Amino acid sequence: MKGARLIFKGKKILISGGTGSLGQKLISRILTGELGLPSKVIVFSRDEAKQHQMRLEWKHKLSATDEIIYREPTDVLEFQIGDIRNFHSVQMALKDVDIVINAAALKQVPTCEYFPFEAVQTNIHGANNIVTAIACNDFKVETVVAVSTDKACKPVNVMGMTKSIQERILIGGNLKCPQTRFICSRYGNVLASRGSVIPLFIDQIKRGGPVTITDPDMTRFMMSLDKAVDTVFAAIKSADRGETYIPKVPSAKITDVVEVLVDRRRIKIEYIGIRPGEKVHEVLISDEECYRTIDRGGCFAIQPILPELRSSEEITPCLKKEYTSAEALMSKDEIRDLLRKNNLLIDS
Repeated sequence: MKGARLIFKGKKILISGGTGSLGQKLISRILTGELGLPSKVIVFSRDEAKQHQMRLEWKHKLSATDEIIYREPTDVLEFQIGDIRNFHSVQMALKDVDIVINAAALKQVPTCEYFPFEAVQTNIHGANNIVTAIACNDFKVETVVAVSTDKACKPVNVMGMTKSIQERILIGGNLKCPQTRFICSRYGNVLASRGSVIPLFIDQIKRGGPVTITDPDMTRFMMSLDKAVDTVFAAIKSADRGETYIPKVPSAKITDVVEVLVDRRRIKIEYIGIRPGEKVHEVLISDEECYRTIDRGGCFAIQPILPELRSSEEITPCLKKEYTSAEALMSKDEIRDLLRKNNLLIDS
């Protein structure tokens, strides 16, 4: 880290996919001013219903009135309907923007397996639209940060494959747009994010079971939404061009997570088999990436694969083997503490 600089002060920030779980948490944290108050935060997404709900919450209103939209241009928070897949839509959204956080994604593993080209359109074509729009218009965007996933590392599913290519497209953007810094953040399972497994378990338990687990050996990295935001902020503050930031986070055996959630309840557990494209263990940094990974305090930083983007200084790799969820597993007490801190324990 290079200190708590006010990196957002007076900046115009665009968050694609801003209506998602991460997008909303990013916006709430940015608007606290902890890193300086921006001049504008733009929520860019194609979901008008979610934008409408966010607008009402931001205005502290129970129902919509005309001034909610008509007076919006004077507000710090602005909403733009648009699609990351549409070049002209992206081009219009990027005009006069200083920082872009690309959180738009198709991220459900089974969905991407059944609709792979849809994942390509959002996760790959969408990222390329950002790079192309900046390059073709000579936009003075300072920083673009991609939000990636552990599934992009040694990918075995469509979601991971498309996210892996997204990382390469945006890192390659540093060569096409030398005035813009393109960087990535990559992390694992986010507790309580939309579509993640823990809300599913909680719902199954509240309904009386059964709780469905795909495989008894399954492990996952565990982190809060705030930790995910911290990783994105750390990358924006400190990452060099082309670097990928990886948080140092614990992991857990999924059966242990379920045991903690079930507690003393009589709930049946069913093992249903691995879903299409699912891994037993996730990896955040591969063996092949270890030799260009350095320590950055609370994060690891993977140096870019393109030699043109690497520093001429000799680096000292900080990892000897891949960074996997199969190791350094939390105890059940540690899992319980983590879930309690994130208000995810079920009341008796």
